[in-house]
Amino acid sequence: MKFRVERDAFADAVAFVARSLPSRAPVPVLGGVLLDASDDGTLTVSGFDYEVSARVEVPAMIGDGGRALVSGRLLADITRSLPPHPVDLTVDGPRASLTCGNARFSLPTMSAEDYPQLPEMPPVVGELAPDVFARAVSQVAVAAGRDDTLPMLTGIRVEIDGSALTMAATDRFRLAVREFTWEPGENPASAHGEPTAILAPARTLSEAAKTLTSAGGTIELALGRGDGLLGLSGGGRRSTTRLLDAEFPRYRQLLPKEHTSAAVIEIGPLVDAIKRVSLVAERGTQVRLEFDEGSLRLTAGGDDEGSAEEQLPCSFAGEPLTIAFNPGYLLDGLGALGADHAHLSFTTPSRPALLRPASAPGEGGADDAAEDTGGGGATTPEPGPGTDAALPEPRPGYLYLLMPVRLPG
Repeated sequence: MKFRVERDAFADAVAFVARSLPSRAPVPVLGGVLLDASDDGTLTVSGFDYEVSARVEVPAMIGDGGRALVSGRLLADITRSLPPHPVDLTVDGPRASLTCGNARFSLPTMSAEDYPQLPEMPPVVGELAPDVFARAVSQVAVAAGRDDTLPMLTGIRVEIDGSALTMAATDRFRLAVREFTWEPGENPASAHGEPTAILAPARTLSEAAKTLTSAGGTIELALGRGDGLLGLSGGGRRSTTRLLDAEFPRYRQLLPKEHTSAAVIEIGPLVDAIKRVSLVAERGTQVRLEFDEGSLRLTAGGDDEGSAEEQLPCSFAGEPLTIAFNPGYLLDGLGALGADHAHLSFTTPSRPALLRPASAPGEGGADDAAEDTGGGGATTPEPGPGTDAALPEPRPGYLYLLMPVRLPG
């Protein structure tokens, strides 16, 4: 095999595929990147570990067609550091020779015959706007669990109902839900147009969303019926992932139907204050938030490890409230809102709180929502007695439900 390829295109293709490879491959060939040079002037770079597949096609000058399997991590490191010159790669027997400018590398190859066949792409069921999709995945994935012994919590639930798409993730301590519109294709995601739901690995979906967005153009969503595969493609790149065979918690019943107090506060100063105050919180255990009319007081720590407090202005309606949160989880939620102001609503100090994006006081409410949101009325609790209707309404489309930490005493 012999070919010449543009350096940046080759490096991007190898990097995209290498990201999907396992960090510790159970079989050496599964840690490899397969290079397939065809006589029609196309170089295909692909990888597959029986769970996730990735494939990219790039134009190349093919001298001799063929296939070669080389270490994915090593090839990604090399191509990322190459000088800005065309890349020449030649495979002769058990070695691959790579030349770029004055740089030359000799790499061992593995048996391409032992490499598994990549799965076929499932049928395309619709298109997603890249920026909306990437933002939605990042907003939801922040709440996904990392414990592989609880697979149902490591995934993102994707619900499709006509032109509405909902994503949800939870690790039992917080829940993130994002709703937006998409373009269903001619092949609906479910039979007879009925709503359908799948559970995809959050880590894989996050990686695919970031890398496919950078390729430009729309993203095609592909979904098989009965084969347990989710496919995403765009910009000459495609990836598939095996769905999680687990039952996602019934999260909608966790959402409060009403709230007894609410606050609207600027996110930037609040984030900075939480970071400062939590410095004295032992192992980041909790930061206490004391809401009263027109102000928020943050406190953390105690006599043994030191203490800290900070006062911030805020718009508040309802009975005065003191509630405590894990500062890391709270910062994650505030960072995912994608707005300048946050709308926080509460029932009691021992019940979950809702964080949603909001307009600044005096700027209006839900009408200012971004165009990519799709409704969201079902996730908006009704105000309870004692709340102030003059507070700006939260923007629809995204919510972050956070469990509080039990207050001492």
